[in-house]
Amino acid sequence: MAEIINLRQARKAKARDVKEAQAADNRIAFGRPKKARTLAEAKKAIAFARHEGHKLVGPESEG
Repeated sequence: MAEIINLRQARKAKARDVKEAQAADNRIAFGRPKKARTLAEAKKAIAFARHEGHKLVGPESEG
């Protein structure tokens, strides 16, 4: 015979699991110290500037 479950409790347990997964993602995304965030932003800016510097056509000559 199958196990009897309470659907309301199962639904709430699933919602808690989804919220916990979202919280874990947020801890990774927003849980970094300010020094690490600024370092990552600086590296991203340098990489973007380096990439833009290799373009053959400048933005002023477009369109």
